[in-house]
Amino acid sequence: MISVEEALQLVVQHANRGKAITLATENALGYVLAAKTEARIDMPPFRQSAMDGYALNGNSQIKNYKLIGEVKAGDAVDFVLKEGEAVRIFTGAAVPDTGNTVVMQEKVIRVDDTQIVLEDFPILHSNIRPLGEQCHTGDLVLDKQTYLNPAALSYLISVGVKEVIVYQKPKVAVVVTGSELIAIDEDYQKGKIYESNSILLSSELQRLGVQTVEVLKVADNYKATRSILKDALEDFDVVLVSGGISVGDYDFVGKALASLGTQEIFYKIKQKPGKPLFFGKYLNSFVFGLPGNPASALTCFYMYVSPLIKSLMGFRDVNLKRKQLPISHDYTVKGIRAQFLKAKIVDNSVAVMSQQSSAMIAAFVEANAYIYIPEYSTEILKNQLVEVILLPQAF
Repeated sequence: MISVEEALQLVVQHANRGKAITLATENALGYVLAAKTEARIDMPPFRQSAMDGYALNGNSQIKNYKLIGEVKAGDAVDFVLKEGEAVRIFTGAAVPDTGNTVVMQEKVIRVDDTQIVLEDFPILHSNIRPLGEQCHTGDLVLDKQTYLNPAALSYLISVGVKEVIVYQKPKVAVVVTGSELIAIDEDYQKGKIYESNSILLSSELQRLGVQTVEVLKVADNYKATRSILKDALEDFDVVLVSGGISVGDYDFVGKALASLGTQEIFYKIKQKPGKPLFFGKYLNSFVFGLPGNPASALTCFYMYVSPLIKSLMGFRDVNLKRKQLPISHDYTVKGIRAQFLKAKIVDNSVAVMSQQSSAMIAAFVEANAYIYIPEYSTEILKNQLVEVILLPQAF
């Protein structure tokens, strides 16, 4: 049995980044860049008006201007402005090369269609976005390992980047074990349990941005368990097994993985909940044997599975964010293992929630953090600083 810190280190140590693939920029939302991208054009690609108004060739001594035309956004016309001349212009339109200032329309009196009068002359070159103000052709616009959110896609398209090289997202199988489990559309029977870990894990995977998630179910049978695990490990990049990893008479996952030649990286962590966690590798695929209890499974997912998935996807920061906060009450620690206590941050302090049992998932509906209790801790006093791990829903 290893420590939490050792387990986290082993996950990161064995994680690698996925294969690089090329996608159309418009289809790359939620991916991470596997290569830097450079601007294909200057941005803006011409001297651009920052507002609706009048582009003019003038100075502070001239108040009256002859109006010689109009430039709308998208117009290719380039008026030659003599001193004392102006054109009507709109936001985003190209400023004539001979224009040295754009004055906003609110500062102009339009006498008629051929003449305007300025109330005040603005600072020279005002309201003109210079050519290449944001970037020039060939400039680095987004570096490797940048997460492509909507703003990133917009930026790339605006500078002419049609395609991007990104890390391929992993294919993940969720294998649910247990003869006691029934589907939600089945009539309830005494002794049975509605199976909910598959929706728990597949939903968290979707929140991470994984697009290919397949749920597979198997009864407590060694031959069937071995067969479905073999197929899953050969077809998917990551396999998450829910339940069956302990040493009970009907827990066949560990035996099946061993018989397939799976490399055990670690098994069992000195933590609560989630002690019986298995992490291994089969050829190029990773496998986690998660506890069957939902709160334990989710804790193991947040702390170990999510960092591996995010590493495969190319993220820089793969672990949940941590901070120090005062606890709002005294707390007596039960047991000597490291603990992840479901908690809630309120008004810059944190409180332990009720329902800490590994079988109870309800507290996660309201929880937005863990309080992490190191091994061999005994008592925490009110207002003492504790280590807080922020859950995804905290954001």
